Amino acid sequence: MANGTTRLAVLGLGTMGQGMAGSALRAGIPTVVWNRDPGVARAFADRGAEVALTASDAVRGVDVAITMVTDGKAVMSIAVDLGMLEALPAGAVWAQMSTIGIEATDQIASMVAERRPDVSFLDAPVSGSKVPAEQGRLTIFASGPETARGKVAPVFDAIGQRTVWLGPVGTGSRIKLVNNTLLAFSAEGVANSLALARRLGLETQCVLDAFEGGPLMSPWEAGKFRRIEAEDYSPEFPLKLALKDVHLALEHGGPERFAVLASLAHEWEQIVERGLGDDDVTVVTRVLES
Repeated sequence: MANGTTRLAVLGLGTMGQGMAGSALRAGIPTVVWNRDPGVARAFADRGAEVALTASDAVRGVDVAITMVTDGKAVMSIAVDLGMLEALPAGAVWAQMSTIGIEATDQIASMVAERRPDVSFLDAPVSGSKVPAEQGRLTIFASGPETARGKVAPVFDAIGQRTVWLGPVGTGSRIKLVNNTLLAFSAEGVANSLALARRLGLETQCVLDAFEGGPLMSPWEAGKFRRIEAEDYSPEFPLKLALKDVHLALEHGGPERFAVLASLAHEWEQIVERGLGDDDVTVVTRVLES
């Protein structure tokens, strides 16, 4: 349990931000929440959170601020346009935990160093989706100054099952792109293999019985197979966000060199254009079947 001395702000209450805020509250960490849609934030009042009306109000007096939003533009908007960076107290830690890519991370880190050298900036994206976030079982890819570790430790212990400290700012974002490239191919493998199985007349349970517990079926893949069997494509990791991360990886790898990843991106782009981007990444299976 937290000792009550660490005060946290969570800015951005999408699927992941909600899970993080809930885990922090369960651990007894005094938590302020803010979201562009105030109705989402107000729902946390009954769970013991303080609800801020503005991003700048959310971070006044906190020790740690987490941003968990869609992309780099959204992070910059909160930090600059909405006044979060200016309002952070001296000595606070800003843990930027969204997946925003390398360039945006470097740009934000430089901005913090120039405008607020009295604030510690951490680049700390996470591995995990809706359920691990809700259960406090995320893996945190943390990078940044060692002096910030002690201050964020109670928060990271509450929202994650494992924190990997990787070095200077930017290393976390690099590891996250590698992580999500592997995830993209795993999701595509699940979709292709199961769609093929069904076209061959095999039931999903038959595939699970054949592979579960074997070296080719991870717990993550087994969970995806079960959700597909139940026709449950509610978003644990929305396809459009997974595609965003693939695009970030291709910016550095290059579509000519990483041709298979580029082909995957093209397929996913077509599916998103069909209006399925808000569904889970496993919705690719349904499209391949049809």
